[in-house]
Amino acid sequence: MTQEHQQQQASFVEALAESFASEQLQEGQLVSGTIVAVSGDVALVAVGGKTEAIMDRAELGELRPGDNLEAVVVAVSPELRVSHRLAIERREREALKGAFANRIPVQGKVTGRNKGGYDVSIAGLRAFCPYSQIELGYPKNVDAYLGKTFAFLITELSEDLSSMVVSRAAVLLEEKEEAKRKAWEKIQAGAELEGTVKRIREFGVFVDLGGVDGLIHLSELSHKQPVRPTEIVKVGQRIRVKVLDADREKERVALSLKALQPNPWEAVTKNYQVGSEFSGTVVRKTEFGLFVELPEGVDGLLHVSQLLPGMKLDDPALEVGNQVRGFVRELDVERQRIGLSLRPVATSDPWVDAGERYPEGTLVEGTVERVAPFGVFVELEPGLEALIPASESDVPKGQSLEQHFTPGSRVAAVVLSVAPQQRRLSLSVKKAKEKKAAKEFRRWVEEQKPKAEPQITAFGMALLKALQEKQARH
Repeated sequence: MTQEHQQQQASFVEALAESFASEQLQEGQLVSGTIVAVSGDVALVAVGGKTEAIMDRAELGELRPGDNLEAVVVAVSPELRVSHRLAIERREREALKGAFANRIPVQGKVTGRNKGGYDVSIAGLRAFCPYSQIELGYPKNVDAYLGKTFAFLITELSEDLSSMVVSRAAVLLEEKEEAKRKAWEKIQAGAELEGTVKRIREFGVFVDLGGVDGLIHLSELSHKQPVRPTEIVKVGQRIRVKVLDADREKERVALSLKALQPNPWEAVTKNYQVGSEFSGTVVRKTEFGLFVELPEGVDGLLHVSQLLPGMKLDDPALEVGNQVRGFVRELDVERQRIGLSLRPVATSDPWVDAGERYPEGTLVEGTVERVAPFGVFVELEPGLEALIPASESDVPKGQSLEQHFTPGSRVAAVVLSVAPQQRRLSLSVKKAKEKKAAKEFRRWVEEQKPKAEPQITAFGMALLKALQEKQARH
């Protein structure tokens, strides 16, 4: 600093000292003022009337001459000095008391940690945050919060501000509750909402709707059943869902993903009816049959009883991935079930007029379905099954029915009895053979009868006599 500049600053200070005599200010007093001049390292601040004070230039920040400010008197002698920084801190500390009284979050920076928690700097004051209060749940990485600024709620505060305990978990909890309140304003049955996949379990998927978790049950993930949840969604994925049911008291929300997807069963009702043909791909095998995926994306059940006679589930033609063709046996759109068969299916009840079409004594032919110890089941036509009792099978004693009747083979029999109401029809192979034998015997008898001599007319007799006479002359 030059000698001339030093003299100017000295005269500046002397001029200030003269003006201080007329003011009665006290140290620690909060005053309002206006910046009137800046010189060197100090600023001249008018603090009321003709009184002016000196303030460290470093405290100006973005302030310029003509700007108003608040300051705290730090000295009245030998010169009046004020501090804008202390005024700011005082306001902040007063604000801290108001924040504590009204549960208003304040900003704080995590500056360090100790055995029990974290050191947090708030408005220039040291606060303490227990480990259990830095997060909703105990932190997995205690050093992850160092050097970062968060919103804290003051839970304890001494009168002189020398002791302060804060909680970030309390702020997070309030934010969570507020988010939940806003989310429930939108959640109602029938609403379509966006959410984030939060957790995936075997029974379904949990979706965060913005503070409230809803569940998509396994059955509501897709029209195609069964499916694995991981085949449909992934954790963190944003999806659109439909609310099926919402109970705020129990905090339960039932969601559906498939409700917003095209229903393949609408195409099924257009393309199929009982008795119509189908073509599909074997997708799964069970003990009771096969599941076949139709082109519409719907799985139908091909029960083991609906395989071709003699066909087993381990037949190479029924391996997963193979194409199969057959007929629709049953269609229940309401329950979303479709039953399939590899055999022709009756489109009407064949038992209604079975008594008229199969009267007792009628010789019929059918396909062996299966063999039981007590008899043989035979299909006469789609939907109409008859039984050949073991006693009517004409199988010699000591031999099994399986040796003589093979599923899928054709057999001739005679109708013994028919009871349409009870859906029972009994056949007899023995009588069929007897009937056949009797028919063959009658044919043989006819063949053994002597042939009648041909009748010769008068013209023929005359011709024969003439021929005989001619032969005698020669």
